[in-house]
Amino acid sequence: MKQKILFILMMLCLTTVGHAQDLRNSNNSYLGKVESDGTIRNANNSSIGKIERDGTIRNRNNSMIGKIESDGTIRNANNSKIGKVESDGTVRNANNSMIGKIENDGTVRNSNNSSIGSARGVPKAYAAVLFMFDFF
Repeated sequence: MKQKILFILMMLCLTTVGHAQDLRNSNNSYLGKVESDGTIRNANNSSIGKIERDGTIRNRNNSMIGKIESDGTIRNANNSKIGKVESDGTVRNANNSMIGKIENDGTVRNSNNSSIGSARGVPKAYAAVLFMFDFF
């Protein structure tokens, strides 16, 4: 699965957020939200996928397209490692190159440290999957 920085939607903890959390791009435009059960909705409120409590990532058709492991490793549907989210929010690709960072306040940054969006209250690994890796 290709890796790219996206302006679509956005873990070290595999818990769900307490309520829906808005996702926004660098212009603060609304992109969608992550609901408390891990459902990901776009700006039109259509479900585009889900991240389950065990880290399984599903697309809108409920097909498994990847997984987030408890150590922050992100894998595609073929179980190949495509990246990792470190405890400080640094996001690395499969070659261990830094491709971005999720700040503690939810700011999402690219490899040039430019803000590309926000995911306040969203687990860091969820934000990394949705902003840094082309899952949906």
